[in-house]
Amino acid sequence: MLHLDHEQSAARSWFEGLRTRICATFEAIEREAGSDASFAYTPWDRIDPSGEPGGGGTRGLMKGKVFEKVGVNVSTVGGTFEGEFGRTIHGAGEDPRFFATGISLVAHMANPYVPAVHMNTRFLVTTKRWFGGGADLNPPLPIPEDTDDFHATLKAACDAHDPAHYPRFKDWADEYFYIPHRQVHRGVGGIFYDHLEGDFDANFAFTRDVGEAFLDAYPRIVRRRMGLPFTTDDIAAQLAWRGRYAEFNLVYDRGTLFGLKTGGNIDAILMSLPPVATWD
Repeated sequence: MLHLDHEQSAARSWFEGLRTRICATFEAIEREAGSDASFAYTPWDRIDPSGEPGGGGTRGLMKGKVFEKVGVNVSTVGGTFEGEFGRTIHGAGEDPRFFATGISLVAHMANPYVPAVHMNTRFLVTTKRWFGGGADLNPPLPIPEDTDDFHATLKAACDAHDPAHYPRFKDWADEYFYIPHRQVHRGVGGIFYDHLEGDFDANFAFTRDVGEAFLDAYPRIVRRRMGLPFTTDDIAAQLAWRGRYAEFNLVYDRGTLFGLKTGGNIDAILMSLPPVATWD
């Protein structure tokens, strides 16, 4: 069993509470569409390479009428990094012990006019302690109103803490969510931040506001678009775009690599992959 200090426990509780509210909101959207789809929750335990218990988490998955596939995962894990991987993690170069707690969400939508989305926030402890995460919108068929709404909501959350946050974290997202071999961005961006360390209370408050901004903006966009008519050509464009999304997550995404390198649950790690995609 992991022994959590006050900060670690507070972060874990927040992420788990946010998961519960997000899942309830997504299930409510399914009800509005005439679907009885709900999340199935699968707990999992992690064993550290040392053989000791290393925490675990819960994988939440729903497949419905609006959300073709959505995963909302929470995890709280700790232990020791193996080999050279620890040297790539902030603050772990001299001491391979770590703690991590967070929420990770990816939604792939049935209607190609409803954007897919990714959101993740986390708290990590090595020899340093920091928050990271963000949210980004990934529409197969972008609609400027939705892009503007998503960014405006995130900007308001950022501006409440530091006017420099939004331009810095928006640029960071644009740089991070880029597919070099395709020379295209994965979506229309959002914010991404990492290694936010120092004042725990201030950084935790900001991270909470990022979660609240996501819960404010994304369901509104889903409800706005989920009833739009679409064509077979629209679906073809969606499936081709999903192929690009899968390429990014398998080749470049740090969260995927972190999960695989630290003995995470494979199904939870790869829930970000779309249910169907095409490569022509």
